[in-house]
Amino acid sequence: MSRSERLLDLLQLLRRHRQPVSGRALAEELGVSLRTLYRDIASLQAMGAEIEGEAGLGYVLKPGFHLPPLMFRPDELQALALGARWVADRADADLSEAALSALSRIAAVLPPDLKADLDASALLLGPAKGFVSDSVNTALLRQAIRGGRKLRLSYRDASDMASERVIWPFALAFFEGVRLLLGWCELRESFRNFRTDRIVSAELLTERSPKRPPVLLKEWRVAEGIKAGREIGA
Repeated sequence: MSRSERLLDLLQLLRRHRQPVSGRALAEELGVSLRTLYRDIASLQAMGAEIEGEAGLGYVLKPGFHLPPLMFRPDELQALALGARWVADRADADLSEAALSALSRIAAVLPPDLKADLDASALLLGPAKGFVSDSVNTALLRQAIRGGRKLRLSYRDASDMASERVIWPFALAFFEGVRLLLGWCELRESFRNFRTDRIVSAELLTERSPKRPPVLLKEWRVAEGIKAGREIGA
């Protein structure tokens, strides 16, 4: 186990205890010497963790401390890096830039051993299938979802039939080669999926959706029999 992983485990262990716990008990649970435990406590305190106590009295972590990016495990870090690179390669320009920026900011604060793991990652992405070009900026669609606001769409279906829709958007689904906007359609009075490359135009309305996006997403999953995190069909 690397030192970074050990510090993370120590923090997680302290989080589980509301009352002070002795250094010896912490050391035994972590499988380290008492001397190493004291050294790790001092390191976490230097990083900003509000750990109160001292040898012989016990230690307690004050609520509200958030783990900095440098405390990711190596496999968690690689998963985040792979996900960020997938987004950078396959999402719209704004989201792509945000993914690369986030990855760069994480890399900037990593300790040398974890930064080396990130730079030497052997997890590669295959070639992306080209996305059909969108007529609207999907950043606008994401803005509507974040703000819980209605959208007015001009849309053409697979048969090239045009229609005007007002929807309550709640999610964007990313597939190889296509993106889907999920929303409650006022015209059809039901949940509908809209391919973003078939949206001719989109207008962000001032009116808010009657239900918040997380509520709509939950109801959609129930209606479709889909568990959280499972992919949907196109």
